[in-house]
Amino acid sequence: MLAIANVADVLGLPGREGVRSPFGMITRIEDGLPVDALERIARLLAPADGQFKYRLVPKATYERRKRGAVRLSSEEGMRVARLARVWNLAVEVWGSEDEAREFLFRSHAMLEDRRPVDVVIQNEIGAELVLDILQGLKYGSAA
Repeated sequence: MLAIANVADVLGLPGREGVRSPFGMITRIEDGLPVDALERIARLLAPADGQFKYRLVPKATYERRKRGAVRLSSEEGMRVARLARVWNLAVEVWGSEDEAREFLFRSHAMLEDRRPVDVVIQNEIGAELVLDILQGLKYGSAA
């Protein structure tokens, strides 16, 4: 189940008109998430890694957008929202941000020994694989 309100909160978008519905979130992503959403997810997932955000948006592009107060592209926003969705479920499953980070940044056998965070950043199918593992942990099946 996609928890839009929780994803909006992770992205720092609470209380904004239309962000509490799936189609409101789609519209927000297509219109461009603020650069602050990228910074927020990078701080949550990798607080000690100032370079993590550049895995989602190239450094030169980030600097240009930050300087010009330009929003993220639809594709960049989708990557950020994907990470927010996975982060939200990981924190729910593990019960703490530190344990969620440990899960996301440790290789996992069900992902061919890749790190969940890398698989999520790669594409939507990777995100679904990680979400399946987290849901298996949450509901007691093999993960």
